[in-house]
Amino acid sequence: MTDKENKTDFWGHLDILRTAIFKIVAVWIVFSIISFVLKDFIFNLVLAPNDDNFITYRVIDSFCRHFKLEQPLPVNVQLINVGLAQQFLIHVKTAMSVGCVLAAPYALYEIFSFLSPGLYSDERKYVSRFIFCGYAMFLLGILLSYFIIFPVTFQFLVSYQVSSEVINMISLDSYMATLLILCLCIGIVCELPVLSWLFAKIGLVRSSFMSEYRRHAIVIILIIAAIITPTSDIFTLLLVSVPIWILYELSIVIVRNTEKRRDKK
Repeated sequence: MTDKENKTDFWGHLDILRTAIFKIVAVWIVFSIISFVLKDFIFNLVLAPNDDNFITYRVIDSFCRHFKLEQPLPVNVQLINVGLAQQFLIHVKTAMSVGCVLAAPYALYEIFSFLSPGLYSDERKYVSRFIFCGYAMFLLGILLSYFIIFPVTFQFLVSYQVSSEVINMISLDSYMATLLILCLCIGIVCELPVLSWLFAKIGLVRSSFMSEYRRHAIVIILIIAAIITPTSDIFTLLLVSVPIWILYELSIVIVRNTEKRRDKK
């Protein structure tokens, strides 16, 4: 192939990539606009953990009643806004975040379509599995944060007081930032088993190595949890780090099973 043909092929691939990026951005904008218009529906979901009738609080209340434990204080807090344009900006950021999550499957499809011509059939199979499982685990992380980690954290921090003379006044900006950061970070962290499977497939990681350095991994997990936790309390730190540790143990099992299948071939 001549240099001229190589240049033509390079610019052709670049044009395909540019078109794919344009389509992804366009779909993201469309979903963001739809989310922006559906303000009441979106914010009913987003603000649901601030309601005593939220399913997580009902489960905790039933658990405390069953085991005759002290019931946690109600969490129905009057959120406040302290910025003139803050509510509008939060509305926009929330719509863009929801639009990004909704557009992710199409974005992954476009990325896979761009990469697939240069992959072998086995590689395409692994990449398609990785993309599908990766997105599923990301959604699982968002649900885990929305239904468990954030509500329990919110309930603890709202009811915590250093003195009865100090009243907790939670701003909408603080509430939304904590919710969005936790959902995003936990969603990313939940990719650990999928990444471990992919690295095991290509021989970059072994279960014996992960088991041997388990203690080091726990320290790293605590550091990561401290970084991604929007609050600085030990309660939230443990609430975030424990699921990551469970995912790490699950990753060891996945890598071990992947090694066994690979050795049989």
